[in-house]
Amino acid sequence: MDMFLDYFNRVAGYEWWRVVIELFLIGLVVYWVVDFLEGTRGERLFRSVIFILIAGVLILNLVAEQLRLERLEYLYRGFLIGVLVITVTAFQPEIRRALIRIGQPKFWATSSQQLAKTVEEMVTAVTELSAAKTGAIIVIEKRVALGEFIETGVRVDAAVTAELLKTIFHPGTALHDMAVIIRGDRVVAARVQLPLAEAGSIDGVELGSRHRASIGITAGSDAACLVVSEETGIISFAQKGKLSRNISESELRKQLTSTMAEYVPIVERFWRHPGKDTGRGHKDFT
Repeated sequence: MDMFLDYFNRVAGYEWWRVVIELFLIGLVVYWVVDFLEGTRGERLFRSVIFILIAGVLILNLVAEQLRLERLEYLYRGFLIGVLVITVTAFQPEIRRALIRIGQPKFWATSSQQLAKTVEEMVTAVTELSAAKTGAIIVIEKRVALGEFIETGVRVDAAVTAELLKTIFHPGTALHDMAVIIRGDRVVAARVQLPLAEAGSIDGVELGSRHRASIGITAGSDAACLVVSEETGIISFAQKGKLSRNISESELRKQLTSTMAEYVPIVERFWRHPGKDTGRGHKDFT
């Protein structure tokens, strides 16, 4: 008991403003990393690593130093080096995405009116593809960069329009296979290969490759994904690894508006009201 009291008395002797600054900086770094990893497979792993490190530091300071267990301290330092190596290896995809993300344009460079127009273009394209029973899969990139998947496809870098999306997915065109990735109001790539989720079914209906790909990409990132079935024309929406089938046009517009809202400039979020009409027949995002 005395060693715990001695430890807390020593901590109480620190200058409070130094402690506040250090805790703030540590919290800021942890928050940024968790925010960056949100929606990825690395999120749970990072939290586990943080828990292990905190538990290890507490044990080391409360027990090892007080009882002068030098061998335990030595082993713990070696353990930290091992954790660092394992962490770098395990987070290799996330580190790569972070480097890609540093070089990509900021999300808040697109106005809410332009994004509202983009939503309408996507709704028009998807509903017309559905009516024609033309298969399609459209991925909307959010905070987690999808550069590693974009590299597998063909760069496009064009404004999102219904005509462009319908042309890309028209049977017989060179780009109609696989997925399109949208970033903000731009189509950044087509014919993109996505990871497939395990085979399964929803409501007794076996999932095709497009639906499995939509689950696969949204389970490993925070992206959203639209799928049009070429057999039935049914529109599906995937997010966080979950697939919603047979959604209506109004629900499609609602889901896309919610998804694209993350691209709205921060300044506009403070000055515009929710659901405000833009004057062009579209609803504002903010």
